[in-house]
Amino acid sequence: MEQKTIVVSAVNLNVGGTLTILRDCLSYLSDLASNGGYRVVALVFDKNLALFPHIEYIETQWPKKNWLNRLWYEYVSMKKVSRQFSPVYLWFSLHDTTPCVIAERRAVYCHNPFPFYKWKMQEWLFTPKIVMFALFSKYIYRVNIHDNNYVVVQQQWIKDEFKRLFKLTDETIVVAPPSPANIDSKIEENSDGDETYSFIFASSPNSHKNFECVCKATEILQKKYGINTFKVYITVKGDENAYAKWLRKAWGSNLTALHFIGFLDRKTLFEYYAKSHCMVFPSKVETWGLPITEFAAFEKPMLLPDLPYAHETAGGASKVSFFDQENPTDLAEKMKALIEGDSSCLHSVEKRTLVPPVTHSWEDLFTLLLN
Repeated sequence: MEQKTIVVSAVNLNVGGTLTILRDCLSYLSDLASNGGYRVVALVFDKNLALFPHIEYIETQWPKKNWLNRLWYEYVSMKKVSRQFSPVYLWFSLHDTTPCVIAERRAVYCHNPFPFYKWKMQEWLFTPKIVMFALFSKYIYRVNIHDNNYVVVQQQWIKDEFKRLFKLTDETIVVAPPSPANIDSKIEENSDGDETYSFIFASSPNSHKNFECVCKATEILQKKYGINTFKVYITVKGDENAYAKWLRKAWGSNLTALHFIGFLDRKTLFEYYAKSHCMVFPSKVETWGLPITEFAAFEKPMLLPDLPYAHETAGGASKVSFFDQENPTDLAEKMKALIEGDSSCLHSVEKRTLVPPVTHSWEDLFTLLLN
């Protein structure tokens, strides 16, 4: 039986949720290649980050050093690389850009939401890289995007935006929500003996995550309303980057209810989910917002930003209230109500109707991409 070659390019994925995408993708392809019908080649930053049998690895860290290297690799060097594996049946780029390659079929997975991010001037000081993403990523997305057979996104709202920005058709944009099989919610709710109403916001300390909204809301509750019988946990230590240092300096010493708990491993994070009464998630832009899905499994209240991604991710949840992510007072008032036992602001969220093609697993997705 003649083998068909699948190449997965993912040289930029080495941390966080995007690394999880790479691991899940290669885990499925490892099983697919085990029957001998496909040859799978992975272009990666470090093969030990996602090492599976039946896959050939090419490691390269040069493109990760800066964006000029990355763009040169994607749009110049990658064509030469593709010739090494000719004929390539499917070239699947897992990191937003559509490289210049020679392949019978092509697809790109887009998980960068920054073309739709409304940044603020102070972010030039904290995270200029994110501002640069917001300014230029839509132009980088645009290069070669129409050369793909399929463009893969995680939510319907992104599909709608891609249709508008890049004039793509419904048929070429695949909505592929994260698989529930990858959501670990098998931790029983527990109590540490402390009945103090508690909130948790779990995310990385980046400016678009909008931690300051939670900090300001906590300050309003303590200093304006005089409420001190609550706790707010945020997964920031205070020394990770310039943004984290600013948060710690501004709110770390004068708010007794605000707890800087730092990065949590997955087991400890879910223990915090289990003992917390409510999730607060003020992030201004996401392609999904995985903590929302994780916390929703506990069927407890969630305070979420009034943004398309949050409405879509929270679809099916029964205890949700949306707030203005630019208005800490709005958030504080909803937190105050919950602390005082008033849950009238909470309501159920309808699931968004997804326009085909839609896939719900890596098997579904590759069945579409390969046929």
